[in-house]
Amino acid sequence: MLTRREWLAGSAVAATHKINVKTNVVFIITDDHGAWALNSYGCRDIHSPNIDRLGGEGARFTRGYACTPVCSPSRMTYMTGRLPSHHGLQDYLENEDSFGPTSRDFLAGQPTMAETLANNGYTVGMSGKWHMGHDAQLHKGFSYWACVPGGASLYKDVVFYKNGQRTPTVGYKDDFVGDYGIEFIEANRDKPFFLYLAFFGPHVPYNYQPEKYRQFYTDSKFPCMPDEPMHPWHVKTMNGKPFFALEDFYNRNSKWGYSALVSGVDANVGRIVDALERLGLRQNTLIVFTADQGHNCGHHGIWGKGNSTLPINMYDTSLHIPLIWNHPGRIKGGQTPDAMVSSYDLYPAILDYLGVADPGDPQRFGRSYAGFVQGRRPKWKNELYFEYQYVRGLRTENLKYIERTKEWPSEMYDLETDPGELKNVIDDPKHARERAALQARLHDYFKRAGAPPIEQWRSTTTQHLSVYTGAMGQSPTGEK
Repeated sequence: MLTRREWLAGSAVAATHKINVKTNVVFIITDDHGAWALNSYGCRDIHSPNIDRLGGEGARFTRGYACTPVCSPSRMTYMTGRLPSHHGLQDYLENEDSFGPTSRDFLAGQPTMAETLANNGYTVGMSGKWHMGHDAQLHKGFSYWACVPGGASLYKDVVFYKNGQRTPTVGYKDDFVGDYGIEFIEANRDKPFFLYLAFFGPHVPYNYQPEKYRQFYTDSKFPCMPDEPMHPWHVKTMNGKPFFALEDFYNRNSKWGYSALVSGVDANVGRIVDALERLGLRQNTLIVFTADQGHNCGHHGIWGKGNSTLPINMYDTSLHIPLIWNHPGRIKGGQTPDAMVSSYDLYPAILDYLGVADPGDPQRFGRSYAGFVQGRRPKWKNELYFEYQYVRGLRTENLKYIERTKEWPSEMYDLETDPGELKNVIDDPKHARERAALQARLHDYFKRAGAPPIEQWRSTTTQHLSVYTGAMGQSPTGEK
């Protein structure tokens, strides 16, 4: 039996390690990462044991989707809960908007998840990719910042901007994203924290992956990356030059590179979990793992995402993302919620799960799906909306309706008989009534959201929307 002195001493130690009473959050987001590209989502060729373990021991959503199939607007939707027509980004940011003297803060004046959590006692940090403007600068709500500006840069020997200081590195970029994430966790172990951990993989370029991440694919035939005939809409040139994706099409080295980059992310996810366990924080930390949008690696005859075709596509493979919630002791393992949820639902879901009062925002239309991981069964209508420049879409359980401005064709798919979205039935008389109903619902939704008619989509953004002018693999700083 413990003596009174031993009991008091033990209580003092316990108190020391229970300073943090709120639930911590590590929000992990990858780039160009389709749900299909994980072992636990069906691609047995992908080596992703750490992410798979999070899903197996937590809740692995089977129908998570991005609102927009391209990076910058998708990330803005996560951070604000708003649609592109409200948060103001309708495509990825050009270099001039991301970094340097012409850069702009596109989040200025908008309520963000980071600010809301900071105002509720959380210390908020960021490590990795931002790509929402003023990339090198600390944003409101954050107290720690380690970022490589821009959307894509080389994976080796890159320059981070860490808390305002230019910080060259030697080694693999995503390993440093993991390093800085761990540094933030260690520095804030005794207070509630929220870490925005944004890996660059598996986004192009495929110029470098450490051998320890490539070794899993030496003999792979990459069965999850189909060699389908090239899509007739596939972008072939930009600014008169060959589109980068065509060099990757049907290319074994690119399939290898994409897969190895996923494994590089996975290894660093494992390091983050190990750090939380080592510091005694694992039981008090919610980990959310997801991606900014999906990706096609030969699917539909496309290499890329929504903007890899002209017109922009809204295929499920461009929109379907992994979504895992893991919190030991709080979220029951082995769950596979099948509710259709969107990136615009994340903000309210995080606040709901943490018990943080939602400050409200009339321009935010998302719903909290936290109940699905807490043993409740919320009332939920499986209906999702998408937006990207001149394209808007609606997806129900069995139908998808894609509407474009008058310059481009629209589409409709019967997902019950055609889950692969191979046959456009928009002009099929048998679907005329369903088409009219979906069109009416789509128009009503965006009208209620306060968005202008689709023909006026350009009025929703002030960003530079010229075609891509940078060289893939070069950051906006001009540095590796």
